[in-house]
Amino acid sequence: MPVGLTGYPTKRHRVTDARGTPLGLVLTGANCHDSPLMASTPDAIPPLRSGRRGRPRRRPDKLHADKAYDARVRRQECRARGIRLRIARRGIERSDRLGRHRWVVERSHAWFNRARRLPVRYEHRADIYEAFTFLQDSLITLRQVQRFC
Repeated sequence: MPVGLTGYPTKRHRVTDARGTPLGLVLTGANCHDSPLMASTPDAIPPLRSGRRGRPRRRPDKLHADKAYDARVRRQECRARGIRLRIARRGIERSDRLGRHRWVVERSHAWFNRARRLPVRYEHRADIYEAFTFLQDSLITLRQVQRFC
């Protein structure tokens, strides 16, 4: 959330594909830590059909995350689910190799913040704000489809 603006503080935890197309979103209050949501954020991905036979996929093969998600317990949770993690380690200042992948999510946040209503949450009810976020995610996805198809 931009500094100096009032509203209901909210964190947006999002899952994107390699192009930055939003796949899932989890909204939380700004006063909770990021790492407990490591397991529930990939659960926000809807079932994706890849054109192959069988059950639709619900989990990513690999998950890139920033240093806020770096905890031994969270790594074990994701390993138990069969998700390979790429997390920048705490205490290591440079993350050039992971930055190549993390900027896609940051760009997705910038696309999301283009909607002037969404960077600051003025809605009292969380379900209304969530509906607006899903609407903006669908507009981002529409732009991605128009650009790449």
